[in-house]
Amino acid sequence: MLRKIIELGRPEWEGDTLVLHCSDPSVSLEHLRPCGQMIVDSDACAFIYLAEVDGEDDYTYLFLPVPVWHGLRSAVLEHKRVVAVSKDAKLELVQLEDEFRYLLENIRGNSNYGNKMLENVEAIFSVE
Repeated sequence: MLRKIIELGRPEWEGDTLVLHCSDPSVSLEHLRPCGQMIVDSDACAFIYLAEVDGEDDYTYLFLPVPVWHGLRSAVLEHKRVVAVSKDAKLELVQLEDEFRYLLENIRGNSNYGNKMLENVEAIFSVE
């Protein structure tokens, strides 16, 4: 079974919420539920938020590529909500802050994630 991948982009702030739009305008988030879990794709240099599809045992991967990381950094540091938006639905990425902090701690200084991933994480998420 092929895993469904939805790339999120075009970060914009709506009040205290970071909104990430589906890169493909034909994609729907209507039947997805947030899992509150994240993983990393070092090869693609992306964080991945996991969502479940109603009635299925597989996950849909919500890709968070480098262009949205500055917005995510602000959302995590300022404890703001993050919401994915498609043509017909919104999906709050619950537990994103906790998951993100956990992954960042594991990635920093860890060459197992690959140089490209490590360099991008350290450049964007370095804490002053």
